Amino acid sequence: MSVQVQQRTRMFARVLGPFFTIVAIVVALRAPDMRRLLSEFTASDLWPWVTGAFILMGGISIVAFHQLWRDPAAIIVSALGWLLIARGVFLLAFPDTFASVANRVIGAVGVWQAVYVVFAAIGLYLTYVGWKPVGKDRQDSNLHISIDFPSAA
Repeated sequence: MSVQVQQRTRMFARVLGPFFTIVAIVVALRAPDMRRLLSEFTASDLWPWVTGAFILMGGISIVAFHQLWRDPAAIIVSALGWLLIARGVFLLAFPDTFASVANRVIGAVGVWQAVYVVFAAIGLYLTYVGWKPVGKDRQDSNLHISIDFPSAA
C-alpha cells in the first residue's frame, strides 16, 4: 500500500479515533441521562432530520475519500463511513422507526453498554493508528505542510 494511502487512513483515524473514544466515554458517564436525552431528541422532527443530515454528510465524506480495504485500520474507517451513511439515511427517512428501536434498546442497558465499549475500543485503536509516530522509512517525502505568515512590513 502506498504511503499516501496509509497517510489518508492515518488522517481519518486521527479524527474518528478520538471522536468515538470521547463519545463512548461520555455516554458511559451520562448513562442515567440517556433515556431523557432520547425522549427530548425524538420529541421533535427537527433533531432527527438535522442530525441525520450531518451524519449522512460525514459518512459520504468518508466514503468519497476513503474506500480502502487493505489493513485493519483502513477497513474500520471505510466501514464506519458506510455505517454513518446508513444511520444518516435511516434518521432522515425513518425517524419514527429510529425512535422505536432506540426506546427498546435504551432499556437493554447491557446491550448498548457493550456496543459503546466496542466503539471505545475501536476509537482507542484508531487514535493509536492515527497518532503513533511513523518511522523515517514510512514517511511520505512528498507530503509537506507549510504555513506562510505575511510580513507585517
